[in-house]
Amino acid sequence: MINQNPKRSDEPVWWGLFGAGGTWFAMITPVTVLVLGILVPMGIISPEAMSYERVADFATSIIGALFIIATLALPMWHAMHRLHHGMHDLKIHAGVAGKIACYFFAGLISALSVIFIFML
Repeated sequence: MINQNPKRSDEPVWWGLFGAGGTWFAMITPVTVLVLGILVPMGIISPEAMSYERVADFATSIIGALFIIATLALPMWHAMHRLHHGMHDLKIHAGVAGKIACYFFAGLISALSVIFIFML
């Protein structure tokens, strides 16, 4: 018999953040590392393009602020969701406390990234 009143699950929220974080980390982070870690130090991109004034202007714009927040927060949600489910796969059953700890840490990093941006 089909349960007419199934229990609501919060998993779609966590899986959504997991997917967004994984996608961001797979597609945006390598380009960011390429530009900031390889092309600028090699001089292929002018170091003047990364001057303090230009970077500060970018970070304080709405697009730049959202980019920085997403770069810090989304991969953290992905990592904490993976850690939570990885512990279960390793037979470490932390239960609700483990879930709360993982998602609290991801939420803390997200909140700190927003606070950091607004302090600029």
